[in-house]
Amino acid sequence: MDAEAAFKQICDRIPDAMKQFNVPGVAVGVYCDGREFGAGFGVTSTRNPLAVNEKTLFQIGSNTKTFVATAAMRLVEAGKLDLDASIRKYLPDFRMRDADVTARVTMRHLMTHTGGWSGDYFLDTGDGDDALERDVAPMADMPQHTPHGTQWCYNNAAFSLAGHVIAKITAKTFEAALKDLVLDPLGLRRSFINPHDVMTHRFAVGHATLNDQTRVLAPWPLARSNWPAGGIAASVMDLIRYGRFHLGDGRNADGDQVLTRESLTAMQTTICKGQLDNTMGLAWWLREVDGVKAVFHGGGTLGQVSAFNLHPQRGFAMAIFTNSGLGGLLINTIAKDPMQEFLGYREPVPDHIPMSVEQLAEYAGRYVGQLSDVVLSVTGTHLILQQESKGGFPTSTTPPWPNPPPGRVAFIGKDLLEALDPPLKGARAEFLRDATGVILWLRIGGRLTSRQK
Repeated sequence: MDAEAAFKQICDRIPDAMKQFNVPGVAVGVYCDGREFGAGFGVTSTRNPLAVNEKTLFQIGSNTKTFVATAAMRLVEAGKLDLDASIRKYLPDFRMRDADVTARVTMRHLMTHTGGWSGDYFLDTGDGDDALERDVAPMADMPQHTPHGTQWCYNNAAFSLAGHVIAKITAKTFEAALKDLVLDPLGLRRSFINPHDVMTHRFAVGHATLNDQTRVLAPWPLARSNWPAGGIAASVMDLIRYGRFHLGDGRNADGDQVLTRESLTAMQTTICKGQLDNTMGLAWWLREVDGVKAVFHGGGTLGQVSAFNLHPQRGFAMAIFTNSGLGGLLINTIAKDPMQEFLGYREPVPDHIPMSVEQLAEYAGRYVGQLSDVVLSVTGTHLILQQESKGGFPTSTTPPWPNPPPGRVAFIGKDLLEALDPPLKGARAEFLRDATGVILWLRIGGRLTSRQK
């Protein structure tokens, strides 16, 4: 199958998947063999519908983190940033609860999610240019769960801190620095971070479906203090252009050298173990199956979910944007089989490992997280997973959302789970033990949830 056929097969699947998962709008883009393909489906909003096309702006959420790392590498090449220097070199007043972390945490820790502290605090510190500075100061009170550099746990707060470092080094706001270091040099003319810029273009809004009713979600933007963690809104074709740059030799479309090939390679090289069988580069998640390397990230904001995948050996990039909280299910449904066929490998389908009720009981209990707790219980012969929302997103004062329905999970490896029922169907989680074999954590959705004693 060639790239055009793979793209058509993905597009052909989208309308049915949109109906199945109540997703109002989708944009998809693909780059391969020097050719770009893009298309849009559905509407930007069920309340004020406009047709989605390949130029429509969606929130790309945490894909923004790779832009932060790209900006950081430009500063590294300019001799202004050392990824392994203490953050205090750039922020002398920076402080964490743990004195050792205060002294030794680095930008490399921040961009590999290995800082070890609670990472899902979404403080709204206002719209002023001091928003990041005011966000960083309260980090001094964040609980330190694991020693820095020892355990991977997704950390949004770390990227807000990284954005503040970039702002300080450049003596600009983070948004201005990002524009100067990444957006403008790469010619990303439909990528914005300030909602005031987004609102002059056609853009998607987030949706949720409750009791078979799809509704628009508010607020639309993330707080300014969280923009480095996930604030960019872009067209799917701008993200494809950005992907082409990361697949290339460091030159932009005009032939100007923006980064060296060595810096791009460093970003896509394993630094530490990540979740499940993924490893971590600089902001990029990495994985290899049958010799095929994947460099990827994803994004999720309030009712918008996106996927972004690069395959360097094939010179291939794909981006899919959705304006629904169930967008992840749609993305997996439409893209998994065509892309595996196109890339020439097949993800192994894991066997479910039979477990006795007594074996399942070892894992039952409450696992405590920041935004939600996970409760595992044994019902009949099945282990049942229930997420209990605590609120806290998109701002720290957001009340809890309705809990999703409980669902069955099955073991597919030692201490490795796979969800069998929507909305988590296909998602995987893993248990982490101490040296004596006692379960300490359940890592789900990239977050460490602590087993309640």
